[in-house]
Amino acid sequence: MSSKLLDPALDQLFRTARSQNGWSDDPVSEHQIRELYELLKWGPTSANCCPARFVWVRSPEGKAKLAAMAMDANKPKVLSAPVTAIVGYDLDFPDTLPKLFPARGEMMKGFFQDETLAATTAFRNGSLQGAYLILAARALGLDCGPMSGFDHASVDQEFFAGTRIKSNFICSLGHGLSDKTFPRNPRFTFEEAGRFA
Repeated sequence: MSSKLLDPALDQLFRTARSQNGWSDDPVSEHQIRELYELLKWGPTSANCCPARFVWVRSPEGKAKLAAMAMDANKPKVLSAPVTAIVGYDLDFPDTLPKLFPARGEMMKGFFQDETLAATTAFRNGSLQGAYLILAARALGLDCGPMSGFDHASVDQEFFAGTRIKSNFICSLGHGLSDKTFPRNPRFTFEEAGRFA
């Protein structure tokens, strides 16, 4: 049986964690990025489909290209962050099911011949994996700045050409500057957001 995380860990993951808008000069190493992926990959997905695909944009050239496709408010965030992950989802994920779900992968491939079902599954589960990225990064001591304001078609053409991978959102990673965060916004109460049935 798992035990409850202590308050400092819960704070780091949720309660005091903030979306970042400005970044220190501290680098994020390839080792840290690989460590991050090795953690996030264990998050659950439907039929272990794992449709998320990641581009870790950290070269000056890559940052300049991605920033040019972002809305004006997001350009400096991409340029100043040590790395920005493009979180995509692969519409061809059914082809990988025999590897990822050995017991029933071939049967599941046929199930996802329905293009609408495959697209919905890819987007939903790729989004889940993007959320795991944020939590894994915070667990490893990195800050996150997730963003959705960018030209998806241009990003897909530049970073996912020749594939059926579609961009979902981008997330800058590094060590944030506390003076660049916005005031904390409210959240719904338990009663406002849900009910028992």
